[in-house]
Amino acid sequence: MILTVTLNPSVDISYKMDYLKLDTVNRVVDISKTAGGKGLNVTRVLRQLGEETAATGFIGGSLGNFIREQMTISEVHDHFVEVSGETRNCIAVIHDGHQTEILEAGPEISDSEASTFLEKFTNSIKTVDYVTISGSQPKGLAADFYVQLLEIAAQNDTPVLLDTSGKSLELALKSEHKPFLIKPNVEELADLFDHELTTDEEIIEALKAPMFKGIEWIVITLGVDGALIKYQDVVYRVQIPKVKAVNPVGSGDSVIAGFATAFSRKLQGEQLMKFGLAMGVLNAMEEKTGSVNPEKIDWCIEQMKVTKVN
Repeated sequence: MILTVTLNPSVDISYKMDYLKLDTVNRVVDISKTAGGKGLNVTRVLRQLGEETAATGFIGGSLGNFIREQMTISEVHDHFVEVSGETRNCIAVIHDGHQTEILEAGPEISDSEASTFLEKFTNSIKTVDYVTISGSQPKGLAADFYVQLLEIAAQNDTPVLLDTSGKSLELALKSEHKPFLIKPNVEELADLFDHELTTDEEIIEALKAPMFKGIEWIVITLGVDGALIKYQDVVYRVQIPKVKAVNPVGSGDSVIAGFATAFSRKLQGEQLMKFGLAMGVLNAMEEKTGSVNPEKIDWCIEQMKVTKVN
């Protein structure tokens, strides 16, 4: 089983309209509401791939209940922790060829709620084979909260796939217990060095930095240009097929789901890398965020090419 961690989930609301008028009433016909947050995108794709999945994070109020209901419908094991605050809304207004987003901050987590989560995570991790941790932390948590999760995972010999950025990623890289896999995009990687990385050669050189020592897999996603993947001490270039992107949002989360599934199924080498990245391609081809069509997996993998670059 795979456990997904989304500390600050949301209910994602999408309003689609031909145009948006300011300072007046806008009526919406096309509306969708889904359980959101990067980790729950991972959860959805894992279930579409047929993986047994559990989900955890902080949820509260009626919106938290909505997320619980959605997870139940998807046959996801519920490991969430209830908090006194209300789960947030994240609103996307799609209009005139643009997307305007309004994102709430979410609840502030108390010390007792954080302690409850750590206790539940410690129990949950005994029942799973892999853990994915995605996104940012809600207010109230210690800056090193992800580091605490890594330590608990290490004590139980459970590999962690970590997809975060900024301070959370920096602290994880400095911690004694390293994640098994990280998946920064090239901008997030560059932020760690405070300067742009514009070529493959610059990225490859950056991956030699001491901060990455002890991390088995480093997946640098490059959008339509595929990815650079460092496995142990070898870097590979993965080319992906050119497709018409319908909705690329959630493709990075789908890649995490793909790699977690590949590890769970004990895929190896090129097949593992292709399977992981294929989920990002397939997500971009679907309208719904965090969604893939499993029937297209073989086609996508056949179009991919892996080359050793160092």
